[in-house]
Amino acid sequence: MNHFQPHNDNHTPAPETVTIGGLPISVLGRAEAARMMLAAAATHKRGRRPLYYTSANGEVIARINTDAQTAALFADADQIVADGQPMVFASRFLTRSKLPERVATTDLFHDAARLAEASGQSFYMLGADEAENARAVAAIRRTYPRLRIAGHSHGYHKGAALTAKLAEINALAPDILWLAMGVPQEQVFVRDHAAELPQVGLIKTSGGLFNFLSGTNTRAPDWMQRIGLEWAYRLILEPRRLGWRYLSTNPQAAYFILTRSQ
Repeated sequence: MNHFQPHNDNHTPAPETVTIGGLPISVLGRAEAARMMLAAAATHKRGRRPLYYTSANGEVIARINTDAQTAALFADADQIVADGQPMVFASRFLTRSKLPERVATTDLFHDAARLAEASGQSFYMLGADEAENARAVAAIRRTYPRLRIAGHSHGYHKGAALTAKLAEINALAPDILWLAMGVPQEQVFVRDHAAELPQVGLIKTSGGLFNFLSGTNTRAPDWMQRIGLEWAYRLILEPRRLGWRYLSTNPQAAYFILTRSQ
């Protein structure tokens, strides 16, 4: 999968990357990833496509190695971080540099929000349904009262409504657009619509972030996160939705991590 080449067209130095499961993963810890993201958003020249930052876990690794369309979506990313503890474990044995830690978007958001409160940079929160989006934004405002939220919206716009929403977001010109639609819908959104947002600094794909910010979903206990079993905790909570997904992708991910890492 050597066709993956992270893009970098601004003044923020690109971090070192290692290949895990065929993907170029940035060798970053959470705090450094948050600082780099805000710096990149601040220095990115407006008038061109926003920077596109995303993350990968075992499911993503399975998908990009078995589906060319998904692989192409991730090949366009400017940065990919590891949102999977097994990837961190694998880097200790299979790659030239070790990943410092897992960079879960659910944690990274809080690191970035604290920095943005201090810097005055703005966020736009796009995704989930209307009620869930509102709950997430209300929780953000309670926790980070000085954070500039340029706007927020559910993620189900189509046709003329979508065109109008994109124009609204572009006019608000947020530094970071947090895009929470799940894989691969959010990556498809970036492919299809990022060029319509030239005044946005950076798009960060966010998966189920809003469900955690709102309190609808809970994180696994710390000990399960540390040993790479957060997926098992989620499976216990949502067996019907996640059971087949994990049974089918986990073995594939393990194989591709072992055979396509360096």
